[in-house]
Amino acid sequence: MTLELIIFIGSILFGALIYLRESQGNGLYRFFNKLMYSKDLQMKPTDKKGFVYQQKFIIRLVFIGFLFLIGILVTRFLIPIDIATISIFASMIVGTLAGTYLANFIFKSSEVIDKKSDSLEDMVHDTIEKGKDFIEDLKTKDAKVVEEAKKEIKKQSETEQKSARERLKDKGLL
Repeated sequence: MTLELIIFIGSILFGALIYLRESQGNGLYRFFNKLMYSKDLQMKPTDKKGFVYQQKFIIRLVFIGFLFLIGILVTRFLIPIDIATISIFASMIVGTLAGTYLANFIFKSSEVIDKKSDSLEDMVHDTIEKGKDFIEDLKTKDAKVVEEAKKEIKKQSETEQKSARERLKDKGLL
């Protein structure tokens, strides 16, 4: 179990590294694209798509699974020990996929932060100002409520100071 956990964490880092490498340049993918397709169907020079970079989930899963399958076959021929079990193979694939999506999330969030850093400062400043205004409104409303409560208590105390006979006389019943 410990070996699988270590391999899983390592494969997350490996997936982030693959994604980072392909975001910088996709030469290997371009090479295979030129081998497989005719001139009309080849990718454009401005296209940045790679094996895992800007690919959908299923295609990433196929490429990563194929990569690890080749890696396990080479390992089995070089080292005749049965170390590549199915659980390790699955944790490597899942970890690498998770690493690619984690790297994608980090890239996207850094792009958004770079684009909106100025507006983010303005938004934070506006929020602080609105909070100050809200607190001031609460203070003035609290003061008004306290004044109204004092007036009401004063009215009640004035009416309670009269005796019952006087109150009945005020109402015209005596």
